[in-house]
Amino acid sequence: MSNNIDNLLHEERRFPPSAEFAAQAVGQASLYTDSKKDRLGFWDKQAKELLHWHKPFTRVLDWSDAPVAKWFDDGELNVAYNCLDRHVLEGRGDRVAIYGEGEPGDQRVYTYSELTAEVKRVANVFLSLGVTAGDRIAIYMPMIPEAVITMLASARIGAVHTVVFGGFSADSLRSRIDDAEAKLVVTADGGWRKGKVFPLKPTVDAALEANGGGSTVTNVLVVKRGENEVAWTEGRDIWWDDAKAGVEAEHVAQGFPAEHPLFILYTSGTTGKPKGILHTTGGYLTQAAFTHKNIFDLHADSDVYWCTADVGWITGHSYVVYGPLANGATQVVYEGTPDAPHPGRWWEIIEKYKVSILYTAPTAIRSFMKLGREIPGKFDLSSIRVLGSVGEPINPEAWIWYHDIIGGGKAPIVDTWWQTETGAIMIAALPGVTTLKPGSAQVPIPGVVIDIVDEQGVPQDKNSGGLLVISEPWPAMLRGIWGDPVRFQETYWDKFGDKYFAGDGARYDRDGDIWLLGRVDDVMNVSGHRLSTAEIESALVGNNIVAEAAVVGAADETTGQAVVAFVILKKSHVDDQTPEEASALLRKHVSDQIGAIARPSKVYIVEELPKTRSGKIMRRLLQDVAEGREIGDTTTLTDTGVLSIISAQVH
Repeated sequence: MSNNIDNLLHEERRFPPSAEFAAQAVGQASLYTDSKKDRLGFWDKQAKELLHWHKPFTRVLDWSDAPVAKWFDDGELNVAYNCLDRHVLEGRGDRVAIYGEGEPGDQRVYTYSELTAEVKRVANVFLSLGVTAGDRIAIYMPMIPEAVITMLASARIGAVHTVVFGGFSADSLRSRIDDAEAKLVVTADGGWRKGKVFPLKPTVDAALEANGGGSTVTNVLVVKRGENEVAWTEGRDIWWDDAKAGVEAEHVAQGFPAEHPLFILYTSGTTGKPKGILHTTGGYLTQAAFTHKNIFDLHADSDVYWCTADVGWITGHSYVVYGPLANGATQVVYEGTPDAPHPGRWWEIIEKYKVSILYTAPTAIRSFMKLGREIPGKFDLSSIRVLGSVGEPINPEAWIWYHDIIGGGKAPIVDTWWQTETGAIMIAALPGVTTLKPGSAQVPIPGVVIDIVDEQGVPQDKNSGGLLVISEPWPAMLRGIWGDPVRFQETYWDKFGDKYFAGDGARYDRDGDIWLLGRVDDVMNVSGHRLSTAEIESALVGNNIVAEAAVVGAADETTGQAVVAFVILKKSHVDDQTPEEASALLRKHVSDQIGAIARPSKVYIVEELPKTRSGKIMRRLLQDVAEGREIGDTTTLTDTGVLSIISAQVH
């Protein structure tokens, strides 16, 4: 039996860039030719053109200690200086850096001058609390400007931040504080979510009281946001505004070595000891800035950019904080959820700020599809000129809806593949160069080398699938797992030795473009065929009655695994037929679209799917339901009650 992943869906629609867009595009085809001619020379040029170096580097890459790379390692730079001071010094101080939009509708605007002054002030607060270069700061905050300010102030003094998503439990927060040995926690009393304040400071208190109370944390700095009542530990807890009172907005940014640690980010969904992904400075900022500028076609003097990710995830690090601000962009930072106080909230924000670049997740897009096109149709979205997708493969029908309804049928969509570990985008179209294919991430970015190989590491040809690997070191790559070099080697490098194994399946189409097939552990083995859950989900969502679908493989005595689907119907079609009729229709639809081998053995019609707070569907838990097992860890879910409702329907 072949270990390659079968690919059965085919997408024929094509969207070339318009002549007008191609002519003004930032990223041109020469980027590909230059990077292929001299890959290291290409990254040398990007690092020098995109960033300010306190001490210029002379060496691009040192790979002698593989798999730990050193990029630009004899150079020195300051990340915060690159994101702030230099824009002010070069005359862009009056440009808006952040439009901070609260969920209740309150607004704060920071120019680059104002943001620079505030970051300097907070950097001085950190120093006054005894935080020095190399110390770790844990950040547990809502999506408010202070979260961005805290990250930049940490980078400014050479501290190492670890942002923990504001929805994680006290236990999750404590395990990360302990692993990083954090000295300071920065949090808020609470933040706005779905029309009410959710508390944050009480979770920090519970985290620090756990395990007998002993901890490396000496202070907790608290932003007043929710106005909710909080307990107070004198001598440890300090209000943000009190700490800043009378503090000067003067701080000279010193350069740090390019391999100085910038942040640790713990990957979600891991069991046992958290896995702290370590990123450093020079290579990370180079690739974050390069990809943000070229993939989103950023014209910094005229665009308004909005990435909807939370800073608790890698997308928020690279494409809310570091990439956009290094490029001098104007961006929206929004605190709340897409449906509060009404389901058109996002489109209202786009209309209000004339957002021209929107970067969001397929999960969000499919949620909007479920509600119908009438809601975005009430708002003026004509400012949109580039759309982006991140988080998981986007199915073609969601791509078309995003393109036609949100992008007015003209905005190109860049579907981006990357990971916490890669630090920055690795596969994506250049919108002014690439002929777009709905559902395909398409091609590696210039300067990155990616292959699809079989289980033995043999590269695959066009029209075949396998495992996605990164074959050469790249600037923004992780430098290890914090405190655990053995786990770093075993997790990412042991399978193929000199190639980074991403854990994802992928295939080439006949043009050699790349289609992501989801995590390898989301690949099912049905009667000897390795089938991708992503392709079957895409076929299901391609039916006009379906809003969203999740597919898992459930153990089956006859076929090894059986395809089991959980489907949410569009509101407009819920009453068209019984669940049994819809299930039969959809089983036949998948068979017609892909083939009998992929036909689900069961299709359950459900009202919701179990999702993490970052919007990812927890297929592992659905597999527990499908196989009748006790349901596993649900701590990362937005709504733990969803699973009991699904279980009642299934059994």
